[in-house]
Amino acid sequence: MHSCTQCEKHFTTEHYLRQHMNVQGSKYKCTECGKCFRSKLDLTAHSRSHSGEKPFECTVCSKRFAQSAHLVYHSRIHNGEKPFKCPECDKAFSQSGHLTTHMRVHTRDKPYKCSLCDKRFSRSGSLQGHKHYVHSNRRPFDCRYCGKMFKRSHHLKLHVYTHTGAKPYSCRHCSDCFTFHTQLKAHLLKSHNEGTWFTCHICQKKFSRSGDLMKHSLRHEGVKLYVCSECPMSFFTASNMKRHQLKHSDFRQFCCGSCGKY
Repeated sequence: MHSCTQCEKHFTTEHYLRQHMNVQGSKYKCTECGKCFRSKLDLTAHSRSHSGEKPFECTVCSKRFAQSAHLVYHSRIHNGEKPFKCPECDKAFSQSGHLTTHMRVHTRDKPYKCSLCDKRFSRSGSLQGHKHYVHSNRRPFDCRYCGKMFKRSHHLKLHVYTHTGAKPYSCRHCSDCFTFHTQLKAHLLKSHNEGTWFTCHICQKKFSRSGDLMKHSLRHEGVKLYVCSECPMSFFTASNMKRHQLKHSDFRQFCCGSCGKY
C-alpha cells in the first residue's frame, strides 16, 4: 500500500497516490464544480469543459477538442501511433492509461472494490457495470420480438440479432460473417493468425480473450471465487455457479413439448 504523508489515506498503486498528492497541493479552484488544480493553465483547460469551448481541431477529420492533449491522443487514431508498449507481451497502446489498465492482466491487480459485495475489479468501468448488472433490477430496454428486458441498449441490440439472424461483423480476409465482434476476433486469430494470443505460462494453452486466460489460470491455482449463497459449494466461473443455483430454485427454463416435463 502507498500512503499519503499529509493525511491517512492509502492507495494500491503509486499512480493513484501521485494523483491524490497533486490534488493535495492544488491551489487553483474551479468556481463551477469546485475541482482543484496545481496550475492556472490546468484550470483554464478544465474550464472549457463547462463553457463548451473546443479550440483544438483535428486536421484530418475536423473533430474539435477542449485540450491539446486530447487532440494528441485522437491523432493517433489516424496515424496508428502506439508509443506505450507492454513489457510482458507484444501489445501496444496509444495512451498510457490504456497500458496501465492492460498491465493488470499480468499483475492481476484489482484496485476497484464494490462497496456492496466486496468484489474487486481491474477497471472502474467494470465496477460500474457490475453495480448496474448485479445490484440493480432496472431493465429499461425491451425486445420488440419477444419482450425480454435488458439493462443496456447494447445487450438488447445483440439479442435482436438472434431473431433477425443478422451477422454484421465480416472478415476482411474471407467471406465468413459473425453475429458478435468477439466471434470475429477469435476467427481472425484462429484462421488468419491476426491479433494477439493470450498464453497460459503453465500449460501453454492459448486464448483469444484475456478474461478467458484469467479464468483458466484460477484453475491451476485451485481458486474458486464464486460461492453459492445457498450451500458451501464454490466454482471457478460465475456461469457455473448460476447453473448450479438453479438446483435450489423452482425455476425450470426448458420444458418438453410432448409431456410437459421440465
